[in-house]
Amino acid sequence: MKSVAELEEKLSRPSLALMDDLRRMEGDIIILGVAGKMGPSLAKLILRAVKAANLNKKVIGVSRFSDATTKADLQDHGLQCISADLLDDESLQALPDVKNVIFMAGKKFGTSGDAHTTWAMNAYLPGRVAEKFKNSRMVIFSSGNIYPFVHYASGGATEDTPPEPLGEYAQSCLGRERVFEYFSHRYGVPMLIYRLNYAIDLRYGNLLEIGKMVYEGHAIDLSSGHMNVIWQGDANEVAVRSLLHATCPPKLLNVTGPETISIQQVAQSFGRIFDKNPVFKNEPEPYVLLNNASRCHRMFGYPGTSLLEMIEMTAEWIQQKGETLDKPTHFQERKGKF
Repeated sequence: MKSVAELEEKLSRPSLALMDDLRRMEGDIIILGVAGKMGPSLAKLILRAVKAANLNKKVIGVSRFSDATTKADLQDHGLQCISADLLDDESLQALPDVKNVIFMAGKKFGTSGDAHTTWAMNAYLPGRVAEKFKNSRMVIFSSGNIYPFVHYASGGATEDTPPEPLGEYAQSCLGRERVFEYFSHRYGVPMLIYRLNYAIDLRYGNLLEIGKMVYEGHAIDLSSGHMNVIWQGDANEVAVRSLLHATCPPKLLNVTGPETISIQQVAQSFGRIFDKNPVFKNEPEPYVLLNNASRCHRMFGYPGTSLLEMIEMTAEWIQQKGETLDKPTHFQERKGKF
């Protein structure tokens, strides 16, 4: 992987299964919160699939678009962009009625010190959006943070694990789910709640952070010694295909890779590639945040990009000093403060 252009191509490369599902999907698609970390590649994935399948389907993206270059890039790829603050009800109500809605809007980092904005985005806005799109089907981006810590040998929390969110961010994510759930019951809106952790891109993510710590000789904290990851392109494909699986009441779906990953072993893999000895501190705690995505894999198959491939691509990206987004994941946070 030598450039951002190559990376974007891989992230947005549609599968035959995605194209088949889009053929079965009635109506256009709107992505709310399209300008975040995952939204642009998700939009490009849909646009490429629609074109490859020769479909007459509009794809619309909504965001404040504080970065004008993101909007221009998405428009160049054929996305119909609408600049709007979703918390402004007049702007929200002015959006077109679209059959298929992917809700990606939310706030995580900066919650500490600005909790009221996090709750407005994550728990108030969902009610307004659900009212606006009560005649649509919806995929709701949520987070695996709504689960309690589980033993690293447990296989991870499943969709049947009762929520036990730690900290205000995770609590507000559960609030988002519950508000959408209420409106699903009230209006019969088919929804799928998409509980993700963690999607990676070579420009950000927990593999990038671990790899850079090895490369630069920084100590890696093993307190949270295990994790899950999934390639962002695979995660985006699941999100789009999930529109066909929305139900009332909402279907719950954990989305991540199949492995419970040892951070120490990942660091050692990077060390072999870089010919460096990783430095560690602290001992792994037995209870960590882990998701079991067996239901997802049964529905959509295993992710197309393996852990080893992700590690090798990330290592190459680090060695060539590839572009990064400078957005730490805080995946080792154990007190729920973001």
